[in-house]
Amino acid sequence: MRINRGLGHVWAYIRSAPGTYVWLAVLFVTTVALHQMSPEFEQHFLRQRSTNIHELSRNPVRVLVASAMWIDSGRWLPYVLLYTVFQAPAERWLGTARWFAVCALAHVLATLISEGALLKAIRDGMAPHSAVNTLDIGVSYALAGVIGVLTYRFASPWRYGYLLVILPVFTLPLAAGRTFTELGHFVSVLIGLACYPLTRGRGNAWNPKETLAALKG
Repeated sequence: MRINRGLGHVWAYIRSAPGTYVWLAVLFVTTVALHQMSPEFEQHFLRQRSTNIHELSRNPVRVLVASAMWIDSGRWLPYVLLYTVFQAPAERWLGTARWFAVCALAHVLATLISEGALLKAIRDGMAPHSAVNTLDIGVSYALAGVIGVLTYRFASPWRYGYLLVILPVFTLPLAAGRTFTELGHFVSVLIGLACYPLTRGRGNAWNPKETLAALKG
């Protein structure tokens, strides 16, 4: 009975964040498909679905959608944890439509800004021309945007503590590496923070202290 009750709670949680777990299911299918490909074909296949400069100039809408359906690392399980910790709570809080808007804005705008910066670097001679075909695929920009907007889920002063944790996570790699991918992650967090208007009317901010007090009581 306890097992059935536990499975019922898990299923109820999954149903409360349908967008998150449908997306995870799609990523599972595409990851399994990748593992059936040879390494050479996999790179060719992913590059055609990559939001690199070459593909964006030809099929921008197609690759912006397709790139969010694949994981180039081939490791799906870490995303189950990341989606459950960040994406599902954000969707449950904001509602599926607003959550999706944050994901889409972060994914699209961060891609265009980071690839635009790479294009400028190529034109300025700071990056090779071959970089127009650089592999750029995955869901990390959308995830970073959601991590950013979750700042507003916390009541003060917890909100500022959360910011002190996430900002170095995204700024330090950018300062150290200065790659277009790290720029994209940093921009995604800023986009998430700029999505504050989408959080209005979504209930009171969460105060962990009150939750702990209720559990103790």
